Amino acid sequence: MTDQRGESTRAVHTAGDPEETTGSVQPPIFQTSTYVQSDFAVHQGYEYSRTQNPTRDALETAVAELESPDAPAHGSAFSSGMAAISAITQLLKSGDHILAASDLYGGTARLFDEIMAKFGVSTTYSELGPGELEACAQDNTRILWLESPTNPLLNIHDIETLTKQAHERGWLVVVDNTFASPVLQRPLQLGADIVVHSTTKYIAGHSDLVGGCIVVRDDGLNEQIRFIQNTIGSVPSPLDSFLTLRGIRTLPLRMERHCDNAEFLTERLASHPKVTRLLYPGLAQHSGHEVASRQMRRFGGIISLEVEGGEAGARKLAANLVLFATAESLGGVESLINHPWTMTHAATPEARRLEVGVTSGLVRLSVGIEDAEDLWNDLNNALNTL
Repeated sequence: MTDQRGESTRAVHTAGDPEETTGSVQPPIFQTSTYVQSDFAVHQGYEYSRTQNPTRDALETAVAELESPDAPAHGSAFSSGMAAISAITQLLKSGDHILAASDLYGGTARLFDEIMAKFGVSTTYSELGPGELEACAQDNTRILWLESPTNPLLNIHDIETLTKQAHERGWLVVVDNTFASPVLQRPLQLGADIVVHSTTKYIAGHSDLVGGCIVVRDDGLNEQIRFIQNTIGSVPSPLDSFLTLRGIRTLPLRMERHCDNAEFLTERLASHPKVTRLLYPGLAQHSGHEVASRQMRRFGGIISLEVEGGEAGARKLAANLVLFATAESLGGVESLINHPWTMTHAATPEARRLEVGVTSGLVRLSVGIEDAEDLWNDLNNALNTL
């Protein structure tokens, strides 16, 4: 059934609101590992918290409803984004092949190259431009793996077109939707089979937990994911589930501010003489701008750029920022600066980094919800030291 309520209404009134037994406006934290059974294998739907926990159930339902308000969907929560990604790879067997976007998050590429390869699962990386999917397709390809926008180059993939091409070949399509969040983009509506999130980022939004989530519509696929989730056991704690639910309630509001601030800063950065390369899907000259305009509601809160002086310039920029803290991660209320070359993508082979455009002078800004003028003054002051 289609949920006709607005985005913010659905986010605030997430699953289990109010809680039926007590009327609590917040979902309870069921901080328990096990549940009393009236007889052997006779229980009230819960037997062990690795398998199910009411707080985690509420989170899984809430993320599924955000990702798929127009059709029933299933959510499965994990202890991290990488745990969720790893669970998806368990759908494969030795001899299978993944076709992946060329500039994936470094941790995802590391999983494919260093772990899955040992078990006979191969990966081909491609920019997936016109004709490239056909050129890279193999008889043993089973998954097309996309990020859009990508991390950290903010490339945009035409999810709907690529999904149709993949489905013609019988492949599953996975979209990492972390950078966009369900507020800005819904890959399931564009045909994708599996959506994955690092809920650490925008969904939780406060840099105080680590988590991940998978959302699917297909019942059979959901059964497989749930089996893997329970078998591997990489599940979030009840407290982390509660905190993620808390973040969801303000997600649409926060995303509007992230986007407002990113657009404001991009407009200023575009004319700054110290900025030598600027990447943001909202820019008309961005190669993916037209596709992003079709499949995203807005363009997100991440900006990547290079500055005068290469890596030395990037280091000096970060050292002179006050409001933008140097740190891993993104999507929190506070602004952060990241250096992919030495941080998030350090494990990616240098030749591949350079091939896709991740240079030693590239920095990634996660634009927070502070006042836009304050963020600009901070960036401008630091840029002017170069």
